[in-house]
Amino acid sequence: MNLSYWCVLAAGIMPVATIAIAKWGRRDFDNSEPRRWLEQQSGIRRRADSAHRNHFEAFPFFAAGVLVAQQLHATQDSIDMLAIAFIASRIVYTGLYLSDRSTLRSVAWLIGYLAVIGLFLIAAFPGSR
Repeated sequence: MNLSYWCVLAAGIMPVATIAIAKWGRRDFDNSEPRRWLEQQSGIRRRADSAHRNHFEAFPFFAAGVLVAQQLHATQDSIDMLAIAFIASRIVYTGLYLSDRSTLRSVAWLIGYLAVIGLFLIAAFPGSR
């Protein structure tokens, strides 16, 4: 399996990892209404939930970018490099979100977004293959 496909798997795991941070160690967690409980949280738990939601939002665009680049036979090294850049930026993004560093978090988000745009561009232009 290509490295970029492993990155898709990693991106799919990120929402679960961040929501675990939000719920970790809280005995009052209400699994019958988890979203209501999460909306009542503050601090790092609230930010972990927000990161969780953003990971879900970013996932389809990233997965589609990898699949389109693969289907159109872009250079595998380029696909892998951009997929790793996306995952690395999302890991940094999560750390910055949890530590409440909003400006740097936005920069990390932008890097990940540009990596996905790059996946589509290397698939679209024959000179990149």
